[in-house]
Amino acid sequence: MEMFSYTAVASDGKDKKGSIEAESRDDAARKLKESGLTPMSIKTQSALDKDIEIPFLKKKSVAARDMSVFCRQFASILKAGVSAVNALEMLSEQTENKDLKKGIINVQAAVEKGETLSDAMGQNSDIFPSILVDMVRAGESSGSLEDALTRMALQFEKSAKMKGIVKKAMMYPMVLFCVMIGVIVVMMTFVIPSFVSMFEDLESDLPAMTKIVMAMSASITKYWYIYIIVIAAIVVAFKLYIKTDGGRHAIDNLKLKIPVFGALQTKSACANFARTLSTLLHAGMPMIEALDITASTMSNVQYKDALNKVKSGVSLGIPLSDQLKVSGLFPPMIVHMTGIGEETGNIEEMLNNSATYYEEEVEVQTQTLTSLMEPLIIVVMALVVVLLILSIYQPMIQLYNTLG
Repeated sequence: MEMFSYTAVASDGKDKKGSIEAESRDDAARKLKESGLTPMSIKTQSALDKDIEIPFLKKKSVAARDMSVFCRQFASILKAGVSAVNALEMLSEQTENKDLKKGIINVQAAVEKGETLSDAMGQNSDIFPSILVDMVRAGESSGSLEDALTRMALQFEKSAKMKGIVKKAMMYPMVLFCVMIGVIVVMMTFVIPSFVSMFEDLESDLPAMTKIVMAMSASITKYWYIYIIVIAAIVVAFKLYIKTDGGRHAIDNLKLKIPVFGALQTKSACANFARTLSTLLHAGMPMIEALDITASTMSNVQYKDALNKVKSGVSLGIPLSDQLKVSGLFPPMIVHMTGIGEETGNIEEMLNNSATYYEEEVEVQTQTLTSLMEPLIIVVMALVVVLLILSIYQPMIQLYNTLG
């Protein structure tokens, strides 16, 4: 996937500039047209003009939970017989998220001018994800817009639930880790220096461990700003590295190979794949288009690349289950369930069952990971504190033995 800079004309005649990720220039043009934009120029971004985002100032997308509430409320209002324009007006008045509120107002204005709902949402792609835009377009074509929004509400709810489980499970270990770092910093900057003058008065040679701890303490106390600069530089460099194509591939590949963490990544990816593809196919979307959209929703680039290759194979007439097996990234269960769905002609239900299974597995795996991390961090923190205390008291014990 490459990044392209583009200049396009929106349906209201206004010029629009930005960047888009696509496999080729033709693919970028296709995506722009699907978003309701008429491309005027599309150029591959070079290293000099490539968009650079400052990690701490990066604009956050609308949360999946907010999108779920929006879709469910939108579907309910439409089912009550309210027009799309009036429904959007009602939603904009009661939506608390400022970014989503702005997006709804923009969509309402475009729909009032005669744009379709999907095209209007596509013009606000920074707010409304592509999968929602495509589902709305499919719902408009089939006359089942309310059902499409209801399915997307369920999709966003499942996504928010999975993210919430992982975030909640990781919160306690992260707090313990921060406490450990805080204890080390306090002991190095306040406790250890208070013993330095006493140790300097000792005529006997200090133990090696005490000398190392004292040197580290002096370094942190005198040059603390250098440590902060180095840590900040490492964080920024890492953020910039994972923005590159090679860096993202390397990091995402490493994530899949880390013990326990790798299994969690795999199960999360499988749950997302099965749920998204099932939702799109159930809406009547063609397999190739559904795979293309599903690939774009994958957070791990290894799975994104694998699904793009799967899409190419399926377009040649190769069964989806065979392509999933060849990729080597999908577990046997999801391959077999997909194969059964292809044989029985009920692939949507098989994928839905697979998604439910892997979502439960993610929850179990997350709890297992938390159970492993909590005692590990506590033991590491205890060992560090014990070593620091020993480095302080070892010279005293040595002095007492000498006097004795």
